[in-house]
Amino acid sequence: MKNSKRVLEIDMPLTELILTENIPGLGAEADVVKVRRGYARNYLLPHGKAHEVTPGALRQIDALKQKRAEREVRELNEAEELARRIGKARFVFTLETGETGKAFGSVTAQDIVNRLKNEIGAEIDRHKIVLERPIKDTGEHEVAIKLHHDVTAQLVFQVKSAEEPKGEAVSAATEESEKRKKHRFFHRKKEEKKETE
Repeated sequence: MKNSKRVLEIDMPLTELILTENIPGLGAEADVVKVRRGYARNYLLPHGKAHEVTPGALRQIDALKQKRAEREVRELNEAEELARRIGKARFVFTLETGETGKAFGSVTAQDIVNRLKNEIGAEIDRHKIVLERPIKDTGEHEVAIKLHHDVTAQLVFQVKSAEEPKGEAVSAATEESEKRKKHRFFHRKKEEKKETE
């Protein structure tokens, strides 16, 4: 017996559609695309994201192209404005460090996204932040954020060690413990006097 593998090729029927919205991975408004019939019948057409290619629909392409151009200009302007706001922002991240100066934590893309959301009010996808690896070094860092395919913002921030405030807290804690020791000492003296009387 021969062991032969047969590749089963199923030729899925495709249909042509005109998109009315921007659909990531497929196309933008006014694009004529070929998709599988099930995708068209079950998702694109019922949700109003596409129309079938007909002579009447082809005449509407000019209106869709204008809608697409307006959306692209609006997105570009919003990205440029956000890039200006990000460029002006200055953040300080604090990391716990050991005695040797080695950081226990790191600044990740998600940390940067959370800080941008809290400080500027900007919702940015963490995948748009170009960060090769989490930042574990103290000092000034610059990170690129791809807001649009034509716009990239540069975020400059400081990473500082949390060691200095910890030293103040330790000195305050030692003062507190010394006060308690003195307080206990005076209580003992009073108790000794009462017993002798």
